[in-house]
Amino acid sequence: MVNKIDFSEVYRMYYKRLFHISFSITRDLHLAEDVVQETFIKAMKKVETIEEEKKMGAWLSVIATRTAIDYVRSERKKPATLMEEDMLECLGKEMMQNVEEEVELASFQEQVNAAIATLTTEYQAVLNLKLLHGLKEYEIASILDIKPSTVKTRIYRARKQLKLLFLKQLTA
Repeated sequence: MVNKIDFSEVYRMYYKRLFHISFSITRDLHLAEDVVQETFIKAMKKVETIEEEKKMGAWLSVIATRTAIDYVRSERKKPATLMEEDMLECLGKEMMQNVEEEVELASFQEQVNAAIATLTTEYQAVLNLKLLHGLKEYEIASILDIKPSTVKTRIYRARKQLKLLFLKQLTA
């Protein structure tokens, strides 16, 4: 049972991961920040329910995911507000710039995913848990029932293979 947890340290360690999870669900920076804050409030209220401190990251990730889904559902139920015409034009210009960046990012993400798919299942598993879920090496080791050093080695080797794949594509 966890006796005393320094929430400022927990906040510093997990804020970035929880923000990424929240943003991936809400697709809104401000809403994602709200979700992270709400996640920490919920965690502080229920901190006595966590049995192992090393599972804190996974526990917070689940809270953040569920909170973000709840926020998205509640946002859908809110009535829409009409905007001024000049505000819409300004947003339209901004959106065009963001769309180009998003298309480039999506294209790059597809290339990375395709490259990851060429790796062995061992390497795919550790990379997906690390990159998509933002888990730490010891969490991945716990999930896959392997040693943390094995996780680090597989991540290193997988990244090395990906780097070689991309270098071959650039020179081809």
